[in-house]
Amino acid sequence: MISFSKVLKEKQFTYVVVLVLLLLLLAMGGVPGYFTGRWEWKQPSPVTTLKELKKIRKTGLTIPGWETVQQSEQQVGEHKWSLQILKQASSQTQVVLLLLPQNGPKDQPEVEWTEINGWGRLRWGKWDLAQERSLEFSVKQSQTSNSHPEARVKARFFRVSTKQDTFAALQWYAFRNGGDPSPLNWFVTDQLAQWQKHRIPWVAVSILIPMEPFGEVENTRSLAQSLGEAVQTALMVNAI
Repeated sequence: MISFSKVLKEKQFTYVVVLVLLLLLLAMGGVPGYFTGRWEWKQPSPVTTLKELKKIRKTGLTIPGWETVQQSEQQVGEHKWSLQILKQASSQTQVVLLLLPQNGPKDQPEVEWTEINGWGRLRWGKWDLAQERSLEFSVKQSQTSNSHPEARVKARFFRVSTKQDTFAALQWYAFRNGGDPSPLNWFVTDQLAQWQKHRIPWVAVSILIPMEPFGEVENTRSLAQSLGEAVQTALMVNAI
């Protein structure tokens, strides 16, 4: 039997490693700025695809194999998201795709999932989460990206019950070389990129797939993964 004290020590060690890594990254970005008089967190490098990112909020995203039934800007918490209703030609099922693209060089992923929860309760009167787990997939990079032939994505995958409907939900922050539901992964990657004088654009992705009331979210895994791969690929080609 593993003792509680041993588990606690292992967790503390993990936290220390993460903290040391973050301090090292801050030092890497901050020390050169100290000598040049240019602080990276005050004057971050520009986001080269910012125009394309802002366009997503206005027009949504074209997903091969899916038809856009409706698209509009939607106020979710303190941010304006792209809300897109998608439908496959072979099915009458309509999927909700919510996208929040980076809006400026200082814009960082923070509380997007909390805002989605609040928006869901306001829209449907109830927003209960259950059966949370991870869904992982990978998509091929462009031929010019030799260092990262595949972009690996880890997403939150769970069931949402409302007063009217039940959804399988998929959420992650998409960026150039992959994606993760935690902003920490993006932060570390972006800090390393700033050390090389470029940035890692990001887009918060939230997908809602209708499913049977109180059913098993695993029954929608295949569809969720397929759509997740299509969204990540479209973002990498067009914006990030």
